[in-house]
Amino acid sequence: MSTAHYEVKGEIALIRLDNPPVNGLGYDLRRGIVDGIRKAEGDNAIKAVVITGTNGTFSGGADIREFGTPKMMAEPSLPTVINVIETSSKPVVAAVDGNCMGGGLELALGCHYRVATPNASVALPEVKLGLLPGAGGTQRLPRVVGVEHALNLIVSGTTVPAKMFQGSALFDQYSEGDLEADAAALADQVVKEDKPLKRVRDMRVSHPKAEAFFMFARNGISQMAKNYPAPLKCLEAVRAAVEKPFDEGLQTERQLFAELMQTPESAALRHAFFAEREASKVPDIGKDTPSREIKHVGVIGAGTMGSGIAINFLNAGIPVTILDMKQESLDKGVAHIRSVYEGRVKKGRMKQEDAEQKLALLHTATDYDAYTDVDLVIEAVFEDMSVKQKVFETLDATCKPGAILASNTSTLDLNKIAGFTKRPEDVVGMHFFSPANVMKLLEVVRGDKTSKEVMATVMKIGKTIKKTAVVSGVCDGFIGNRMVGPYQREALIMLEEGATPQQIDKAIEKFGFVMGPLRMADLAGGDIGWAIRKRQYEEKPDMKRLVIADRLCEMGRYGQKTGAGFYRYEPGNRSPLHDPEVDRVIEECRKEMGITPRKISSKEIVERCIYALVNEGARILEEGIAQRASDIDIVYLTGYGFPVHRGGPMHYADQVGLMNVERAMEQFRANPNVQPGFWEPAPLLTKLAADGKTFN
Repeated sequence: MSTAHYEVKGEIALIRLDNPPVNGLGYDLRRGIVDGIRKAEGDNAIKAVVITGTNGTFSGGADIREFGTPKMMAEPSLPTVINVIETSSKPVVAAVDGNCMGGGLELALGCHYRVATPNASVALPEVKLGLLPGAGGTQRLPRVVGVEHALNLIVSGTTVPAKMFQGSALFDQYSEGDLEADAAALADQVVKEDKPLKRVRDMRVSHPKAEAFFMFARNGISQMAKNYPAPLKCLEAVRAAVEKPFDEGLQTERQLFAELMQTPESAALRHAFFAEREASKVPDIGKDTPSREIKHVGVIGAGTMGSGIAINFLNAGIPVTILDMKQESLDKGVAHIRSVYEGRVKKGRMKQEDAEQKLALLHTATDYDAYTDVDLVIEAVFEDMSVKQKVFETLDATCKPGAILASNTSTLDLNKIAGFTKRPEDVVGMHFFSPANVMKLLEVVRGDKTSKEVMATVMKIGKTIKKTAVVSGVCDGFIGNRMVGPYQREALIMLEEGATPQQIDKAIEKFGFVMGPLRMADLAGGDIGWAIRKRQYEEKPDMKRLVIADRLCEMGRYGQKTGAGFYRYEPGNRSPLHDPEVDRVIEECRKEMGITPRKISSKEIVERCIYALVNEGARILEEGIAQRASDIDIVYLTGYGFPVHRGGPMHYADQVGLMNVERAMEQFRANPNVQPGFWEPAPLLTKLAADGKTFN
């Protein structure tokens, strides 16, 4: 239960914040702080108060479990708590250790004095949720650390150690020993000196060239912030701290905070924040589900994907044996891994000895006998079922009982792969995204027979290697690639109808994607999509052929890897360049298909591509492939470059209004060039729209 423990030590009252795991400032804790201050004020034997945290941390800020509930804004609110502390007749000292972030830092700034351990983590990270500090942080921090330093911290949301503030007025003392005792000693000293209590609100704040500084800062922030209004609002709030009396500055801060709460960007960022935490929860796998210990990992395939996967485990301090049948391939893979670590050392991101320690955990093999004792093995071989069959049959015969056999397949039937073994309960999908050592997303594919213990283990190991793990059921392409198929299909159909590659990519990039669908296809490799299409053409004879894309692949134009795809590429340069040859192919294919090109607006391009994602996402939800709509959003935010400020495809559809999405799809259905049935709304979409509900 969230509470504030009140304890008396001599003439000092201790208020201990207790709301695991980070002492979030929930309603009960806020109430407890106020009650503790009042109790101390009413006791003549108490001369001062020390506020400290439990579990080695002060406070991580607001209690996220109360977001969206009446308790979040219930009195005493955090500003009220801070006012009670600030107006206390007795000195209040904050003893800061562990996390002191967001509302936790604002609480500490409301105390009269502050003592911190040098390595306590300090931050005002609200900007990462599209907000600004709403309990005086933008007004008090500039008064204790200076305008420029405060603005940088507030606009970036960066976490820094408390020792960075030595020489400023943020902390009165640093404690290298007993924090609580040192805070009590400071409180005792203050009482004996009998001086007026220090209040941050009474401190002067100024800048010698305020107007020029804020103008310069605005220009820089405008370029950085782009689609996010919060950073510029942070600047406005800090400027108010300089130009207005304290109470007027507080009023400005609260007004700006309220404005940001209503923005779609903040709604999207908050949705993403909670969605990422929700994704780690699997409904039928509780905290008491046992997991297996992973002490040694095997990776099959030393190519770009395999070596990238290996780096994740090396980073986590887990030994890896990487296997490839060709020594030349192994050597290239090891060289790539070594180059990654050497690059980090050169950039100052890692010490040489740390890099060598990681590399010492790497072992190589050309024979499966090296896998007799691994706890987890991940195959990253060619995306062909016959190849996967040989690998899993060999693993089944080689690996010890209880070893987890994982496939990095991006599209193939995991149940069929599991069927190649006598232990399908130990088979799971671990779909990494390239580059595997950089991309956050890990699709965990749960087969029909995958055991709960294996799922619990893989979700746990996902956190260990710092991935965002999202569970998917088994289907062609799972969540991400199944949805990207219709998305790219619509882009390719619009090429047939009259759009150019540049126009399509520009429209999607203006929407917020890092790169458009055709640039993405060139990056991934056109041959990969072509192989999938050829398989689908065989499985679905009535499927509409994507003539232009197929023609370019028939010409050997596979994208960046061949120097030509939808664009051309010069050696050593990944910039997409217009290619008249592509124009010729597009015109030729249109004539063969009897299509007269028409003008297509950017609005239509965006809607057809994004709503194709949404409709397929709705089908995935209906089928139970995804556990929740927010999981789909996380897949696209962390693995496919969907703009974070739009919250993911399902959240974006919610914001647009599902009835409006369905209405647009009705209009697209009338297009004679689309695949029959493609724009038929998923039943779930229709039902939610009719009921006035949302996906999330």
